[in-house]
Amino acid sequence: MKHLLSIEALTRDEIYDVLDLAETLKASRGHHEFLPLAGQCWALIFSKSSTRTRVSFEVGIRELGGSVMFLSATDIQLGRGEPIEDTARVMGRMLDGAVIRTFLQSDVETFAQYSRIPTVNALTDDEHPCQILADLQTIRERMGSLEGRSVCFVGDGACNVAASWIWAAAKLDLELRIAAPAGFQPSDTLLERARRTGHISVFEDPNEAARGVDVLYTDVWVSMGKESEAAERMASLAKYQINEKLVECAAPGALVMHCLPAYRGKEITAETFEAHAETLFDQAENRLHAQKAILQLIAHRA
Repeated sequence: MKHLLSIEALTRDEIYDVLDLAETLKASRGHHEFLPLAGQCWALIFSKSSTRTRVSFEVGIRELGGSVMFLSATDIQLGRGEPIEDTARVMGRMLDGAVIRTFLQSDVETFAQYSRIPTVNALTDDEHPCQILADLQTIRERMGSLEGRSVCFVGDGACNVAASWIWAAAKLDLELRIAAPAGFQPSDTLLERARRTGHISVFEDPNEAARGVDVLYTDVWVSMGKESEAAERMASLAKYQINEKLVECAAPGALVMHCLPAYRGKEITAETFEAHAETLFDQAENRLHAQKAILQLIAHRA
């Protein structure tokens, strides 16, 4: 694995390599004998705001022995129109790796191509692969195995997190049900590609979609860059909320998950959030361990 650009680009074995190593790194945190990033300097290049992604990558790089610099779009010439190809070729001569959080998937892929250094997609409008790898780690921790599991994604089924879940289901043969209103469902093109190897279905009725599933999952209704659509989105998605009634439709002991930040009273009720807070914050913590595994697996070694 040279880069982590998308779940779509990973094999089943590569996903399990990340999950297995993440488990080991979590268990040995604070007692690392191997520092794969020792002597290396990595950049976090972020065009979008972040809490969990930034903190987990900065801590993770340092815990693996590396140093890290944070660069927002306004800190570098990208913010003034320098082509991504030129930025990549400069940074590739100075850095050992880069973690990029931006809008266009093509920018991350172009950076990886021209920089020739390990590159991690920390979120684009198309995918959020690091989040889903941490989610898979959390499900496996909590339920013992991913085999035969079913996940119901509730809300904006056309967002980047839902897209990465679609590819995870296709790669791992999970059952994925997406509950979303018309206009917020994954594209037919994406579904056609992913359904060749995965059990993926789309529902307009969230109660039907949630019936008997192992995991209920949601994300914010108004993603970054969609603020101008906030009123329309909240009206369209009002019935696609994880609440106690929906939890009752799921299997006994079902996990409730949210990639955070959570807006209580919108995509999830405050009562449901607090009832499942332990799982939700395990999920957030696992961003650190999964991303450390990604970094170790793609790092160039002297």
